[in-house]
Amino acid sequence: MSDALRKGTRVSGADRSELAIQLRRRYDEGESIRSLAAATGRSYGFVHRLLSEAGVELRGRGGATRKA
Repeated sequence: MSDALRKGTRVSGADRSELAIQLRRRYDEGESIRSLAAATGRSYGFVHRLLSEAGVELRGRGGATRKA
C-alpha cells in the first residue's frame, strides 16, 4: 500500500480513482466489503461509499433477515 493510501490520510484525485477501480474489481470477484476494508486499512463506510461512487451494484447481506 502506498503512503498516499495509508490509514487516516485523505484519498482524492487519481489515487481515489485507482483505489475505486481496484476495490470494484475485487468486489465483483466476490470479496466482501468488510474484507476489502480490512485489507486496505480503511473503514467499512469508506469502502461502501467508494464502491457506490464507482457505480457498483452492491450485493445484499445474505444472512437471515428479521421478520416483524
